[in-house]
Amino acid sequence: MLPDFNRLKVFYHIYSLNSIVGAARVLHLTQPAVSQQLQKLESELKTTLFVRLHKKLVPTEAAKRLFDLVQPFLESLEEGIENIRQPLDRPAGLLRIGAPREFGKEYLPPLSMTFRNLYPEVRFSFQFNETAPLLAMLRKGDLDFSLVDVFMPKGQFVETPHLFSLEQLAPEELILACSDEYYRKEINGDHSYANLVARDFVSDDDEMMILMHWFKHHFNKTVTKLNVVMTTNGHEALLSGVRLGMGLGLTSAHLVYDDLCSGSIVPIETAKPNSKSWISLVQLQDKVPTLTEKTFLAHLKDGIQKMEVYKRFSRIPTARKTEAR
Repeated sequence: MLPDFNRLKVFYHIYSLNSIVGAARVLHLTQPAVSQQLQKLESELKTTLFVRLHKKLVPTEAAKRLFDLVQPFLESLEEGIENIRQPLDRPAGLLRIGAPREFGKEYLPPLSMTFRNLYPEVRFSFQFNETAPLLAMLRKGDLDFSLVDVFMPKGQFVETPHLFSLEQLAPEELILACSDEYYRKEINGDHSYANLVARDFVSDDDEMMILMHWFKHHFNKTVTKLNVVMTTNGHEALLSGVRLGMGLGLTSAHLVYDDLCSGSIVPIETAKPNSKSWISLVQLQDKVPTLTEKTFLAHLKDGIQKMEVYKRFSRIPTARKTEAR
């Protein structure tokens, strides 16, 4: 027989607050009533859930295992009930959205603000991360949908395509760039393979493969080793290293758009056009989007146009272009 649900609810609050008094306050019950419910639950389960140590409640191992079972159910139930109460005729409730860190921090807050001006009953929860963790969250149902940075030719998606649908929203031009000072000192118009591979590089932890791809794309040569003077797990730190003149770094043109306009960062161009990655919308293949999701996605796509994201993403304003030798 399963234990009484109300007693499980009492247990959840006792464990969460580590207090019978606190649980009684939250549940609007008397302290003796909460203690009695706990005793009955322990009797049903035939195990001790808490022991008293210096007037404090200490959960037993059985209590920890029970809480691991009860917590996700009660919290998802609470969220589900809230969603059931939401109106069906207008956007409302919580939207859980994933995105790449740089894109998400730059564009999602202003887009969510303008959307809430239209639909104030909508709330947002953002998760900014790399593609693999975002897809894992989407697969588990922790996100309603996600934007990801897909580095591959248009129309391809290798990550379990039977699970996800993919819609490409904006191409990102990938550039190899350095500070103006580093350019004048080390590059000085020489964009040849021999000169570039001998220079210093700063890199994301997960971006070495893309650096190798840059050389393969532009020179059709395989690089075996680069002098990487700094690696980081954050792209902002990489850009800081580039701006400080530590070396060459691979980034998206829109992230350094203002630096490119001012000339403080210089892109390295060759005879070949730069390759692109894609900011793409990813959803579970069989999921039916809610009214709130559909309305916000329309707002997102319209906002990308109005905020001139395409302009920043796909055009380098200044360049010192030299034919590769």
